[in-house]
Amino acid sequence: MNITKLAHYSIRTTDLPASLKFYTEVIGLRNGWRPPFDFPGHWLYLDEKDGVEGDQGAVHLIGVDPVNPQGLIEAMGDRDIESLHGSGAVDHVAFFAANLTEVRENLARLGVPYRERTVPTLKVHQMFLEDPSGLVVELNFPFDDEMDA
Repeated sequence: MNITKLAHYSIRTTDLPASLKFYTEVIGLRNGWRPPFDFPGHWLYLDEKDGVEGDQGAVHLIGVDPVNPQGLIEAMGDRDIESLHGSGAVDHVAFFAANLTEVRENLARLGVPYRERTVPTLKVHQMFLEDPSGLVVELNFPFDDEMDA
């Protein structure tokens, strides 16, 4: 497997407006484009040239909607709201990667479970697995219409 670079990190938050304000006004990131996921959130970018459709941002804020959590649960899995404090709020770490078929074969050989999905608006195929501490690791592979997803 070829990890090419860190893609982003994601924070699951019960106070999306406060998190957005902190990362934009205090840290200086810029709110930008985000795919039309079925749960609230923001993708934050480092500078003005980032944030057009297809970019992935540096920080993903994932909003927990207590009234309608199903979209988030289906996309990212369920998490106990009480665990979303300190480093427990870090939802996942993502890497750009290559050689999807090789990675699938290696994970099968090692018996490591994973979930997959394709985000067509990003042209990326994603694989999610957990490290031994339960931290979700997301691998992002380039996607084109010809690949075997």
